[in-house]
Amino acid sequence: MYRFLPLISSILMLALFSACLMVSSFFWVGVILMAGLTGVGLYDVFQTRHTLWRNFPIAARIRWIAEELRPFFRAYIVESDTEGRPFNHEERAMVYRRAKNVTSVEPFGSQLNIDRPPYEWLSHSVAARHPAGTDPRVKIGAPGTAHPYSASLLNISAMSFGSLGAHAIEALNRGAAKGGFYHDTGEGGVSRYHRAGGGDLVWELGSGYFGCRTKEGRFDPDRFADVAQDDQIKMIEIKLSQGAKPGHGGVLPGNKVTEEIAEARGIPVGQTCFSPAAHTAFSTPKGLMEFVAQLRELSGGKPVGMKLCVGNRWEVLAICKAMLETGIHADFIVVDGAEGGTGAAPAEFMDHIGAPLRQGLVLVRNALVGCDLKRHVKLGASGKQISAFSMAASMALGADWINTARGFMFSLGCIQSLNCHNNTCPTGIATTDKGRQRGLVIPDKAERVYNFHRNTISALMEVVGAAGCEHPSELTPRHIMHRVTEDIAEPGHRAYKLIEPGALVSGADDTHLAREWSMAQTASFAPLRID
Repeated sequence: MYRFLPLISSILMLALFSACLMVSSFFWVGVILMAGLTGVGLYDVFQTRHTLWRNFPIAARIRWIAEELRPFFRAYIVESDTEGRPFNHEERAMVYRRAKNVTSVEPFGSQLNIDRPPYEWLSHSVAARHPAGTDPRVKIGAPGTAHPYSASLLNISAMSFGSLGAHAIEALNRGAAKGGFYHDTGEGGVSRYHRAGGGDLVWELGSGYFGCRTKEGRFDPDRFADVAQDDQIKMIEIKLSQGAKPGHGGVLPGNKVTEEIAEARGIPVGQTCFSPAAHTAFSTPKGLMEFVAQLRELSGGKPVGMKLCVGNRWEVLAICKAMLETGIHADFIVVDGAEGGTGAAPAEFMDHIGAPLRQGLVLVRNALVGCDLKRHVKLGASGKQISAFSMAASMALGADWINTARGFMFSLGCIQSLNCHNNTCPTGIATTDKGRQRGLVIPDKAERVYNFHRNTISALMEVVGAAGCEHPSELTPRHIMHRVTEDIAEPGHRAYKLIEPGALVSGADDTHLAREWSMAQTASFAPLRID
């Protein structure tokens, strides 16, 4: 009977408070509370969906409440400053401080365990410098590109309108406009809110071809040309895959297709639409490069590249072979690490599919350098990059610039409540709920977006100067030390097996990518069979 003690107690208290009404009307408060609690208990007993509620009426509700509040208790009470996931308290606090223009210095030494792998550090120089430049840029555009783009070294990674609300998108774009960095639209098309701030845009083109699709969901060249030639759009990015759920398509239910989303995506209001797992505009590495050339022509000569989370290594090598064979060079490749992702994804995809950023970045770097393509094809990196050191480390290993999504979400006020997929974001960022969005004041948050970018770039230049360099492009793999064991650390070029320029085209058999290079073919993404 102890299982029913809370219910029995509520019934007895209800009777007691009811009897006390004869003494004072004040006891109405107790009657109302106990009546409500008794009602909950009786409902628990007679409902048929939840076993625990039937067996432990009222009491089992405590477990449910605790389960709902667990992420908050864990984040603010249980975890140390460096234990949280995906981002710990120290990482989030750093972004908040930089977004608010508050000093980000820390007292009393590092909280990281620097004696355990995979700890990394930057090799500083006794001839440290104070770089003169405060706004380093990278020029993106392969030979023959009519309108190359000068990009900041830190930009807003892909987040679609719909995954983020209108206020968040507009605040991001206004901040990008003030800071002179670009804003990736995500695969949901170019919305009115992406345009509102006047900031530079990179139009991400996913397998759904939103904003330039036919009624059947295929690529429409004429619609693409109409949008792509807009001066605000600086580059085109073909999304092959993303870190959160590589190799997985998507479904946008019809009840979420509002008038504004339909406008951005070029689909009917209220109609369910699908994003296939793979593109229909091409099916081979060679076809991909021909698609790149087509988009470059249709856009009026703007840089065209691709984003991918590395999966099969031979596919990356096949893309490079296709560049060599066709003479068509992508202007850039953005490597998205498997630790990336602002939206929801199936657990198996989020946890176990796709290469982490560091491994993916190194592979693409090796492929481009080994094919002598790196001088034409610029390399971006995205996936949990929010600090100056993480940026510097990625650049030392081959990246030309960094994109971050969650970093800029934190600058907007994100508290990592993990409700991005429920439309219940408490900070009004990852929600289309207009009431919740009201709390996000666009001018204030746009300023914080700008501050985060400016202060992070400033911190990056301090790190670069400590290494004795004037520009981040001067960083080399030898600047990064990687702890392999507690006693052994290796410089980056050894720790990550970096290959020399031209090694794949001059003698792939002498590299660790020899087998995958033999498997790669331009006529198919499937591997060539090797006996």
